[in-house]
Amino acid sequence: MPVLRLPILLCLLLTLTACGNLHQRETIEFGGDQTAWKAHRAQVEPLDRWILQGKLGIRSPQESGSGTLFWLQRQHYYDIRLSGPLGRGATRIQGDRNQTTLEVAGHPPVSASSAEELVAQQIGWRLPVDQLLWWVRGLPAPDATSRLQLDSQSRLGRLNQSGWTIEYSRYQQVGDLDLPQRLQISGHDLLLTLVITEWKPGINE
Repeated sequence: MPVLRLPILLCLLLTLTACGNLHQRETIEFGGDQTAWKAHRAQVEPLDRWILQGKLGIRSPQESGSGTLFWLQRQHYYDIRLSGPLGRGATRIQGDRNQTTLEVAGHPPVSASSAEELVAQQIGWRLPVDQLLWWVRGLPAPDATSRLQLDSQSRLGRLNQSGWTIEYSRYQQVGDLDLPQRLQISGHDLLLTLVITEWKPGINE
């Protein structure tokens, strides 16, 4: 399993189940304007369909590397593919709220009832998989307390949640939405860097 550990981690970290006023679990430490933040959040929050492409890097005490990423999200259904050095050719994970299936080239598919369960089975780690659906959109997940720092345009600049720190260094304008272009997720001896080269919101196929 050590050969598969990193590509599986990268894909499973991105496997997600889609789930007015300031959320009760949010604390804004400083920066930005709360009214503008609420408006931004209300605009981005309904986004639950997209095609996303980019590059994903990971660094841990044991290994590091990078690969290219394709991510299709249609409400609760997801199809995520990783290729390049970390993918060892091809790694795909797809599913919905009821089941997640992992396919790695040269190995039989593995399924579990949830992404978190599959991470635990294949890697032995407990990771905040569902929260990444929110983080990739530049939002705190609503199921856990969070500490926010807003940037000069009242978007999320830094987030502390569930023992992880997410830093947003760049956004891009996609239609009427400001969506993250570069973010880093650190915690639990892991550093993930995601650079999104293309956002296609609202894609139905």
